[in-house]
Amino acid sequence: MAEMIPVKERMKRNQVPMSEQEPKERIYNFKEVPLGYTKEEAIYEAQRCLQCKVPKCIAGCPAEINIPKFIEKIVEENFTGAYLEILKTDNLPAVTGRVCPQEEQCQIVCILEKQGKPIAIGRLERFVADWARENNIHRRLPELKRKNQKVAIVGSGPAGLTCAADLTKLGYEVTLFEALHKPGGVLVYGIPEFRLPKSIVKYEINEIEKIGVKVITNFVIGATLSVDRLAQDYDAIFLANGAGAPRFMNIPGENLNDVYSANEFLTRANLMKAYNFPEYDTPIKIGKRSATIGAGNVAMDSARTALRLGAEKSYIVYRRSRKEVPARAEEVHHAEEEGIIFNFLTLPVKVLGDEKGNVIGMECLKMELGEPDESGRRRPIPINGSNFVIEVDMVIDAIGTSANPIVAGSATGVETNKWGYFIVDEKSKVTTKEGIYAGGDIVRGSATVISAVGDGKVAARTINEFLSSGKSLREVF
Repeated sequence: MAEMIPVKERMKRNQVPMSEQEPKERIYNFKEVPLGYTKEEAIYEAQRCLQCKVPKCIAGCPAEINIPKFIEKIVEENFTGAYLEILKTDNLPAVTGRVCPQEEQCQIVCILEKQGKPIAIGRLERFVADWARENNIHRRLPELKRKNQKVAIVGSGPAGLTCAADLTKLGYEVTLFEALHKPGGVLVYGIPEFRLPKSIVKYEINEIEKIGVKVITNFVIGATLSVDRLAQDYDAIFLANGAGAPRFMNIPGENLNDVYSANEFLTRANLMKAYNFPEYDTPIKIGKRSATIGAGNVAMDSARTALRLGAEKSYIVYRRSRKEVPARAEEVHHAEEEGIIFNFLTLPVKVLGDEKGNVIGMECLKMELGEPDESGRRRPIPINGSNFVIEVDMVIDAIGTSANPIVAGSATGVETNKWGYFIVDEKSKVTTKEGIYAGGDIVRGSATVISAVGDGKVAARTINEFLSSGKSLREVF
């Protein structure tokens, strides 16, 4: 049993760093960059928790984890108990422990944040989930009386998986429809192996399937079957099909060879296993000098993936300054360590090509920052006459995604906004059609995994309230 230490001593301790692969090594492989805590490191870090009487960290967690309680169990070396505590509300702990921006949510409200050293909640969650997997610990569900109501989930990303698992634990018969050949959504096609191994995602999904969630792949709602038709067989529907349509800058030259959307580039690298080259000879051409447009997490993923797949130089081109970069600080730090070259205050205006249609460069303008815009960030303003050329032979557009209209087009009475995203009541996630709910990127646009998890939880609760009241979508249509 680990020793309980005085509060003053706990407050003196610094946050335990997590060991990582060396940058010079990791740029040549797709293995995870952070290596995880050891048992001793996890206990030492967990001992720092003050066990606040009013823990603000819980309110900062979209997955609603009782953070002090699972950390207390780590201190007691009851790792099984810590894992089961997390599973009460978070169905994807090994995923959220890796990719959730804890520094902007649960950790930012930690009382120790005032000293600049909040509890490393995400690292502890990852440790517990990994320990449980390695020690063959599984969730324990009480015997439930199964309900005779059926719920369809469209999309198997974090929102869909969360909603499906929560509803199954309430006794509903849940079927999850996935358009691609593997479930997981953005967790498998969008996030690189070095940030989130596919084996981790597969394990978490298998655990969800074991509790009774039925997963059907290669099934495109809106093409294989419409939402309207689905409504005839299910009592409620949750639309979590993501925002998978690529966006481009609409500048001259974007139709040249070797210009990718980040979606296409990362999907090829992930689902077509470019990370296992040469075992998998994935059809993806990598230039010697790659430029990624944008500075969000997807841009960092794209630039770092290009480097690992053979680019000699990998650039990030961003129209604002480093201060306005939307990516997680950890991802920017890792990119810088790996030698990614950042071109800040730079706006691409044209992709240049040769007579064969191949990319040979990108014309850009220098920018300066003006007053803040609607996002709260200072508005970038072009500097006239500042044109210059970056010599590149590959361009990746990572400026965001749009809603694919195929699902919405098959759902009568389910309205979308001007960007094609479903309109929902924020508190319930119900759409403009009673019995149909929506969440994740198809409502928010490109957002975080954990916000999608939160949407899935809210939708599960309100679907349960809807069905418990005796209503059914079949009666609505």
